[in-house]
Amino acid sequence: MDPQAVLASVAVLGGVGLTFGTLIAVANRKLYVWEDPRIDEITDILPGANCGACGFAGCRAFAEAAIDGEVAPAGCTVMGEAELEDVATMLGVAAGEADKVVARLLCAGGTDVAPRKALYDGIESCGAAVAVSGGGKACAWGCIGLADCAVECTFDAIRMNDVDLPVVDTEKCTACNDCVEACPLDLFVLLPMDHKLIVQCKNLLDGDAATDVCAVACNACGRCAQDAPEVVTMSDGLAVVNYDRIDLADPSAAARCPTGAIRWVEGAQRFEVELTAAGSLTG
Repeated sequence: MDPQAVLASVAVLGGVGLTFGTLIAVANRKLYVWEDPRIDEITDILPGANCGACGFAGCRAFAEAAIDGEVAPAGCTVMGEAELEDVATMLGVAAGEADKVVARLLCAGGTDVAPRKALYDGIESCGAAVAVSGGGKACAWGCIGLADCAVECTFDAIRMNDVDLPVVDTEKCTACNDCVEACPLDLFVLLPMDHKLIVQCKNLLDGDAATDVCAVACNACGRCAQDAPEVVTMSDGLAVVNYDRIDLADPSAAARCPTGAIRWVEGAQRFEVELTAAGSLTG
């Protein structure tokens, strides 16, 4: 092998490498964008769940927003108190307060009150059951009870009760939206806990037709709308709460509901069915 050819090759490659290295160094200097080092520090303190409950795309996006003053540290619903104080101290701001938001189920029709019209024998999944048989329940709007929401919950905040309804642990729930996305019937919504008036039904049938398929269905009697017209209206045979005016609501809005479809909920939702002195069902 010709030594001069080898040296020439080395020289050429070295020159190319030096040229590109110089160009990269110049580009790095010219195109450099400064990034606040606190972003990485705060991101490391955050839980790393990237659940989106804060309203941002992930923990890093939340850290950037917190540094820019767009959100208080308390906007992260997953952090513990110690971590919350660490972030607040690092930013030199108050930790702030955030209204507790949790997942609420818009159905109280468990197996004790909502009969099945068909037996589903397949993959243990609400989505699969709905795709194959519409879910198998007589109420086409009711919870299927195969626990897709509980399986998907990142924070183990949902358990299935004895009548195959998902119960949300409000202490564990971070409003991460997993259950909302998992439910094929869109039965979960995220609500602040101080929004206590909830219609636990999405059945669009009226009167006996509704209660024939679920004893705790809204039967479109309209009593709640009569008692709280500033907050509740009737639409397509179903009571609808106007949460823009929820501050005007009180327990009287649900007091005369004959089926317990509309409830005043303190804390976690309860789905046990009881018979009131007036003969109405509550749950």
